[in-house]
Order: sequence, then structure tokens, then C-alpha cells
Amino acid sequence: MSKNSPSSTPTEIAPKVGFVSLGCPKALVDSEQILTQLRAEGYETAKSYDGADLVIVNTCGFIDAAVQESLDAIGEALQENGKVIVTGCLGVKKDAAGEDIILKTHPKVLAVTGPHALGEVMDAVHQHLPKPHDPFLDLLPAQGIKLTPKHYAYLKISEGCNHRCSFCIIPSMRGDLVSRPVADIMLEAENLFKAGVKELLVISQDTSAYGVDIKFRMGFWNGKPVKTHMTQLVTALGELAAQYGAWVRLHYVYPYPHVDDVIPLMAQGSVLPYLDVPLQHAHPDVLKRMKRPASGEKNIERIQAWRKLCPDLTIRSTFIAGFPGETEAEFQYLLDFIQEAQIDRLGCFAYSDVEGASANDLPNPVPLEVREERRARLMQLQESISKQRLQAKVGSTMRVLIDEVNRTGGIGRSSADAPEIDGVVYVKPPYEPHKKLVVGEFVEVEVTAADAHDLWARA
Repeated sequence: MSKNSPSSTPTEIAPKVGFVSLGCPKALVDSEQILTQLRAEGYETAKSYDGADLVIVNTCGFIDAAVQESLDAIGEALQENGKVIVTGCLGVKKDAAGEDIILKTHPKVLAVTGPHALGEVMDAVHQHLPKPHDPFLDLLPAQGIKLTPKHYAYLKISEGCNHRCSFCIIPSMRGDLVSRPVADIMLEAENLFKAGVKELLVISQDTSAYGVDIKFRMGFWNGKPVKTHMTQLVTALGELAAQYGAWVRLHYVYPYPHVDDVIPLMAQGSVLPYLDVPLQHAHPDVLKRMKRPASGEKNIERIQAWRKLCPDLTIRSTFIAGFPGETEAEFQYLLDFIQEAQIDRLGCFAYSDVEGASANDLPNPVPLEVREERRARLMQLQESISKQRLQAKVGSTMRVLIDEVNRTGGIGRSSADAPEIDGVVYVKPPYEPHKKLVVGEFVEVEVTAADAHDLWARA
């Protein structure tokens, strides 16, 4: 095509937006939705502060460390660029005097919104960075813009939470539960699979409560009725994933009774045999003070029943050590629970006050050094459990999704490993020289060694 061809007439340069995304996978999905809308409207994404016409910072405001990280990120963006729009959970937090934390610290930001505020963010972008209409720039892939690698993606099925756990302020930032329509979720999932995604990670604040807010209303997908309910949604996702040879992984699953109905789907291979269950503690009195929605008294029996139905089940959970009022006996109860439950993947936090949380006012706070000591003891116990459970996998074969390829082989994940939070499988390449490991592809491996966190295997 010649330089003078009408088709080669240069269009106006598209405005560029820099983006900083902090926080949990739910915040990451918010970031992806904003980036998708920016792309749909013709904006480009800048790879540096210098190349950006303005910067959006998606913040986290859950714990003090996250608040400080967000404030530092805003400060850096202001210093390096000067034009900053702030969104996310920190956007709705106030200090003890009732003042906006962000504006008090960084009064030069252009706008501040809360989480899940796509419309408000775009309004601020339009105000401070208008764009010319250019249909040649309005190119949007069906799956939207993703911040994850091409072969896996997060799928958010609801927003907000109906619980009022005493240590948590997320409902005050993200609101009550709002479930997405089944058809919208399934369409997004299908578009992601068509785009080459090999693993969908289902997320929300409370995956088990999906549909409660709309009384499990009937929806439709491909002409078939699908109730707005966790088990029916997971069944539909599993059937769709099977068409593409892909994985579906469930996160933030509270142990309600109907979760039992999902375990057979895992045993059948419809969805991964993996449950991320945020138990937080085991002692009934501590759970009561935490105002947790599910009792811990029968969780051992539930876990044992799950594993009987699905022996390959991997259970991930998080716990809090040193919650206000926690006695040594209550903590020992938690240790005994973990020893008996044999949790596969476990994270533990030493309790810390979160501004605005009702747990701050509970009596008998545990001294900081005791909280940290208990967290260390719990993680030491978990390390021995994890080492033993992983060692039992040596000699077995498993399917691994390759995340990275290097000169010595590759790094992948099994069904037991969620990205960034669990372990990995270090894979040596196949013996056949013509076969190579490929990022985003599945490979069958034989496990040759293990430590307390990771596996080593040969394709």
C-alpha cells in the first residue's frame, strides 16, 4: 500500500493510560474490567509513567500494610506522572476523624472512587483525558483485557458479601452480595476458553452464597435452564470446560452443606479436586467472636467425608492466630484440628487490627509477640504436614499446566496448585529431543522428588 493511499492517512494519536493494580483477585477483576472498557473506547495502555497521559491506581484497603502500599503507590504515581485517578477499596476508607484517607494524604489526585466502580472511573477518565472518536482504535477482544497470562484467568461470579465477620471491613467497602446473571458468567467463560484460557479460577467474596440475593432465580444458557446457584453454575462451567479440555478451580468456598454436592463433580473430573475454604479458626468460641457464618464443630467430619468421596481432593485454607481473647487452649485446639484435618495448603496471619472492624473493641487482646509466636508455631506444624503429603506423591503421575519454560525445563502447576499462592512443579523436559514444553499447555509428568512446598517431575 502506498504512502499516499487514503487508507494510510494517520489517525490522531490515542490517549494513553497507565495502570497500577493492587490487592486481591477480586480487585484484579475490577482492573481488568476497567482496562477492557478503556480499550473499547480507544484508549491505549502505557507501559511507563513517562508514556502515560494519566495513571489509574486500583487500591487495596484491607489491612494496614495494604493501605500503606496503596498510599505509596499513589504517591509514586503522582511524583512520576502528576495526573492520578484512584479507585478500589481504599477509596471508601475514612480515618478516625472521618476524613478520606486518600485525599488527606494525597490531595492532588484527580478523582477517588470505591471498588467495583467502572462507570465512575470512566467518568473521571473522560473528564480529565477526553478522547477523539476513532473506529479504527475501537478494537476489543471478546474476552476483554486480562492482566493474567493468556492461559489462565479469574472469573468473578458475584460482588460484595452478606456476612459481617468481626475482623473484616470488606462489606463496608464492597457492599452486600450481588450475584451476576448465569448467562453473563457463562458467556464470559466461553469467550475466555475460545481465547485460549486453559484454567478458570472462580472467585467472589463468598462463592458458596452465589444466588442467595436473588433467591436462586432461574437463568438460561444455550437455551437450557440453569439456576442461579453454586452447584448448577459449577456443573455448567465444568461441562463447558470439558469441551475445551480446560480446568475450573473454585476459590472462597464457605463450607455450607450444599458444598457437599460439588465434591462428586470433582471426583468425576468435571472441575478440579480443589477447594479454597477460608476457615479462619477451628474453636467454636473463637469462631463465635469472629462472627463467622459456618460453625467449626463439624468441619473435621465434613473434610473426612469430602476426601472419602474424592481422595485426590486438595484443601486450601487460611487461619488467624492470636485473635482477641484467644487462649492458649483455644490455640492448641486449632493446632489439633490442623493436625487431624491434614490441610494441604495453608496460610496463616497473625491478627492485626483493621480500622473500622468491630474486632478491635473485643476484650483481652493477645500481645503482639504472642500472636507472632503462635503464627510461627502453626506454620511449623503445617510445614511438616505439607512435606509428608507431598512426599506421598513421589512416583505418581499427574497432569501439569506449564506456566514458564526455561533452559532447564519448565515450571508448572498441578490440580493442587493455584497460581501465586500455592506450590509449583519443576518439570524436566521429555527424554525425546523433538518434544518441548510449551507455556499454557498441559503435560503428563512423573513426580521424582518433593519438599515441603513444591514437587519435581519429568515430563
